[in-house]
Amino acid sequence: MNFFKKELGYCPICEKETTFTSLHSWLRDHYICGFCASIPRERGLMNVINNVYPNWRNLKIHESSPGNRGTSTKLSQECPQYIASQYDPGIEFGEIHPENKYRSEDLENQTFENESFDLVITQDVFEHIFDAEKAFREIYRTLKLGGAHIFTTPLVNKNIATQERARRESDGSIVHFYPPEYHGNPVSSNGSLVTWHWGFDIIERLNSISEGSGQIVNSQNPIYGIEGEYLEVIIQKK
Repeated sequence: MNFFKKELGYCPICEKETTFTSLHSWLRDHYICGFCASIPRERGLMNVINNVYPNWRNLKIHESSPGNRGTSTKLSQECPQYIASQYDPGIEFGEIHPENKYRSEDLENQTFENESFDLVITQDVFEHIFDAEKAFREIYRTLKLGGAHIFTTPLVNKNIATQERARRESDGSIVHFYPPEYHGNPVSSNGSLVTWHWGFDIIERLNSISEGSGQIVNSQNPIYGIEGEYLEVIIQKK
């Protein structure tokens, strides 16, 4: 088999010496751990969580829209106070899905009480939120003092100003400013509409909410198989 890239390293998710391989030049989604099948953005996120909150197993964690591998699996298996939620309008918000056991939540209008969590985790969610500032404020509201929202979202615009691609009007209709773009959705085959192309100026929005505590972490680390584009991990502390 002809690999685009194949390297020995250590995975911060399964915590094993492993071989990272990719058949594709787009490493962000294709540079796989040989044991847990995690990808670089997941390993980058987990590495930051390990470094900033090494006691995460003892914390109360909410993850919105988790995946079925990588950081999501590790947190769900090793953190007893982990709560997963999905945006599922087919279930009353605040209720638990009877089979899949996630809690139905709208990040823009959460049912959680104030200061419920030590950590809130989102992975590639905020490029799909309509009212991103409202969601950031809601997450900040649910954080305990000293807690943090730690998340990934592709900063595709980098030094260019953030671009709003679609907006939801008060009547529920959607206005598109650019041709619609969709990404995969773990609970819907229709995919998720991309509403934002974020730039590094995302930090200005976070700082306006969290009193200047937002930061962008460059998570690149070849030893941990954290290589590719758009691997920044963003932290909003309370």
